[in-house]
Amino acid sequence: MLKYIKVFFIFVLLISFGQSIEVESNIVQDHTTLDHINNNKTYFGEQLFQGHFTNKSQFRENPNYILKIGDIINISIWGALDFQGDVTIDGRGNIFVPKIGVMSLAGTKNSDLQTKLETYLQKRFNDNVFIYANVRDYQALSVYLSGSVKNVGLYDGVSNDSILQFIDKAGGIIPGEGSYRHIQILRNNQVIKNIDLYAFLLDGYQSDFRFKNNDTILIQPIQSYVEVEGDVSRPFIFELKHKTDTVQHIIKYALPKPGVNRFTHIKRRGMKEISKTYSMRYANRVFVKNGEKLIFNTNSHLQSYTIEIEGEHAGLNHLSVPKGTSLYTVLKTIKPTALSDIRSTQLFRKSIAKKQKSLLDTSLKDLESRLFTSGSATPEEATIRNQESKLVMQFIARAKQVKFKGQVIFTPTEDLRQTLVEDGDKIYIPKKSNLVTLQGEINIPNTLTYKKGKSLSYYLDACGGLTERADPNNVLLIKANGTVTNSHKGHVEAGDSILVLGKTDTKNLLLAKDLTQILYQVAVGAAVVLQAF
Repeated sequence: MLKYIKVFFIFVLLISFGQSIEVESNIVQDHTTLDHINNNKTYFGEQLFQGHFTNKSQFRENPNYILKIGDIINISIWGALDFQGDVTIDGRGNIFVPKIGVMSLAGTKNSDLQTKLETYLQKRFNDNVFIYANVRDYQALSVYLSGSVKNVGLYDGVSNDSILQFIDKAGGIIPGEGSYRHIQILRNNQVIKNIDLYAFLLDGYQSDFRFKNNDTILIQPIQSYVEVEGDVSRPFIFELKHKTDTVQHIIKYALPKPGVNRFTHIKRRGMKEISKTYSMRYANRVFVKNGEKLIFNTNSHLQSYTIEIEGEHAGLNHLSVPKGTSLYTVLKTIKPTALSDIRSTQLFRKSIAKKQKSLLDTSLKDLESRLFTSGSATPEEATIRNQESKLVMQFIARAKQVKFKGQVIFTPTEDLRQTLVEDGDKIYIPKKSNLVTLQGEINIPNTLTYKKGKSLSYYLDACGGLTERADPNNVLLIKANGTVTNSHKGHVEAGDSILVLGKTDTKNLLLAKDLTQILYQVAVGAAVVLQAF
């Protein structure tokens, strides 16, 4: 026991002084952290090829371009002669201009076009003839797309088209397979250029490359990558240009959010995972390699919290307060307006939302377990249970998508000096309302004006009454401050909401109890009315 106590104190000291911490994980974690393909993580750059480049051929002046058969030249002649129009370089490499004749242009450098035409005219006419010419349209060409691209093939374009346009025409790079950093352009089976699209994704830089007919764009497979999570603006999988890179370099890609002061480096050693946590000052000393993971976050020594304030008020929308600040102190800084309903102020907390979601997931697992362990006495009952099971599984799938608000309920009479705010708390100031909202199993869900002294039945009747699926024993009254009561124990006030839950149409009493509990959890935690079936 003494040995473990020593290890614990060493662990605490390492955290206090910002040194690296090493923790060995179980084999069970092998499939939940470094297995990028199965956890549906997004690779940086996947958003690039969505068809926005496909039909956007662009014409850019290229002085080094060599004129070819099929190119279109715009010519203007004035003075003693008058001509204006487009002429095409024919199959013999010539153009024909009325009143002037045939001129050979194929093989001419674009930068020499004007001079060549002026020289030709000067030999045949006096100084009163002037000419201006430019390439209006380059001849179309074809480029091959190969490698880890969605649709390998031959695609048309012009020499000025960018590599982005050709890749987009081919459907983009295969996610999780093709590289954005190792792209080769081949000409006559020789690599003539290497392209790294991170230069465009991060800095907007594009290579001024000119394609030729029958060039090949080869998308190489991904060679090395690292996954990034946590408090960053870009939580993606990033490719490494080389086999290893520093965390400092990865930071330029991921963009950690303000306040981040540490990162965890996760790597695999055999069948185990090793995680080390470092202070950010070690970012230029720690190297990552293929298949590893970085998590950026803020440790418990953060000295200030950011609070978000929304709704009807005239003050700041974001507030930075010292750690340990009470909710009472924060509320004192809020500047209400004449329409602010201060008595109904609401507090939403991320940690509470996670707990609510965790409790729901537990309830759903219990429901699923009961569903598959219920027996049947007769074949007819087995058929009914099978049909019911499908409906319950659909309900479970819908329930898993519910997002909880994480509301912390407090009343105006309690001592808010005892409630400390957490980082990321959201305070909402409702606007004074003279409305009552009705949702759920009501024939005509609607919003009505508040009538002083009117009972719950009045509002239900005004909306057409309850549906056949309604559960009269589960009608919830949600007050403006988020407090939830059974309709039989409260009276309706301005700003309230009425939620009518549905019946659980099942002959299985255990399932009915679980379904009712889940419906109630969702209604209270997310203000959403789900239908059981």
